[in-house]
Amino acid sequence: MKPLLPLMGLWLCSALVAMASAATKAPRPNFLVILADDLGYSDLGCYGGEIATPNLDALAANGLRFTQAYNTARCWPSRAAVTTGYYAPQVRRDVVPGIASGGRGVRPAWAPLVTEFLRPAGYRNYHSGKWHIDGKPLENGFDHSFEIGQGQNNYFRAPGNTDDGAALAPDPDYYSTAATAEHSVKYLRDHAAKFPGQPFFHYLCFIAPHFPLQAPAADVAKYRGAYARGWNVVAAERHARQRRIGLVNHDLPPMERDVGPPYDFPDSFPILGPGEINRPLPWTELTPAQREFQADKMAIHAAMVDRMDREIGRVLAQLKAMGAWENTLILFASDNGASAEIMVRGEGHDPAAPPGSAKTFLCLGPGWSSSSNTPFRRHKTWVHEGGISTPLIAHWPAGIAARGELRRTPVHLVDVVPTVLELAGVAKPATIKGHAVPPAPGRSLVPALAADAAVAHDFLWWEHEGNRAIRQGDWKLVALKNGAWELYDLGKDRGEQRNLAATHPAKASELEALWTRHWEETKRLALTDPPPAGAAPKKNKRAR
Repeated sequence: MKPLLPLMGLWLCSALVAMASAATKAPRPNFLVILADDLGYSDLGCYGGEIATPNLDALAANGLRFTQAYNTARCWPSRAAVTTGYYAPQVRRDVVPGIASGGRGVRPAWAPLVTEFLRPAGYRNYHSGKWHIDGKPLENGFDHSFEIGQGQNNYFRAPGNTDDGAALAPDPDYYSTAATAEHSVKYLRDHAAKFPGQPFFHYLCFIAPHFPLQAPAADVAKYRGAYARGWNVVAAERHARQRRIGLVNHDLPPMERDVGPPYDFPDSFPILGPGEINRPLPWTELTPAQREFQADKMAIHAAMVDRMDREIGRVLAQLKAMGAWENTLILFASDNGASAEIMVRGEGHDPAAPPGSAKTFLCLGPGWSSSSNTPFRRHKTWVHEGGISTPLIAHWPAGIAARGELRRTPVHLVDVVPTVLELAGVAKPATIKGHAVPPAPGRSLVPALAADAAVAHDFLWWEHEGNRAIRQGDWKLVALKNGAWELYDLGKDRGEQRNLAATHPAKASELEALWTRHWEETKRLALTDPPPAGAAPKKNKRAR
């Protein structure tokens, strides 16, 4: 028996070392995922903008900025992507022809939200703000939820808002952006008091700066008159700052004066009055009334972004107060590019009311949207770079050593789920409710958090309302609905000014075939765990 003693001693020593390592292992991180709505690539100070965003700028200065981050070009598809790790059509959350899908589509059983994986691993999950995902938050792994309902048409009204499913009483001082942060802070305080030993995942979704352009008068006053120089000058100033920062290396594309809103609402223009314009004409060609009206609109947009940043600051202060600041990975992004839409809906528009007040309904429009999406072409709903490019800030003092660095690898909102699961130490099961879990396109951002390393995508893929695109390496193939394919080398031309389809037909054909194969696979996936019998495709409500 004596020969066994050294082996037993070695085993005991190894076990003690393993136990000590586990005891000293850093706790799993918390996660705070923040989504803005209709925020342009250049709207934040840290992405070249002139709007005051000191809290987000500080996160960027003490963390990372991704220069080539993407969303899906629209609200509900991006929210599906960021919470499931799949492209929205794969999980029936964007339109797949002939299948009950789109903005009211129901996800397959094999595509739960990330919270359903985190909860069994001991995470508490919280949501505050916009939802726009199928099902209800408390039915999808969230422990608390403040959900903004029909109040999305007015920032000063709260019809249909709920706290954990219970209707909220009217509040005369209600402002959507502030309420979203207030409930976020409330849930975090509750977590600190009752569950201090558990990690959390918090999904914080502002409506701002989505239309209607509405903000408290004092917030708007800060920017009144600041945009009288016009969208062409503001875009050029933003682009110059972006180049100095190192965010981009291409020239600023000219504004597309013949490209207006993606949808026509001609009845809105008589209501909005002579100051409204549905094309990004050169500022010098606008009438004095148009210049004044348009400058007021951008002042309100800026006030909304400014206020969102201040409210984010309140949430960040709560993280610090509860001792969660160092070990919380914060990710900030936008669900799509700035919007060129113009319409009047909800409670209507009173042209006699102060611009930005509760009685008005104004939209950014194509001129200022072009400026907000600097230095890219097109807008929300398009899958050219202006519609799908987002700021992406990552901040995690305990886990990211870099301070103020840029990450140039192409990434996508589908990458959030695998990043969270890897850092939480959670693996997806092979099957869910009897259905095999198919591979997801999302890839973990963890390597990029440590260095300017590539995130290993085979390709990135888009389809929305017939607009379609695929990116592989620096090559991007993109087309408008029913339009011809365009080919761009984004390494040299991210402004999408030099269409190379005619001079590189083999590359265009190769990417078209890859896009088509993925589309066919997407349709196959969308039919697994099929929707209930008799379900039919439903039209989406436009302009959300």
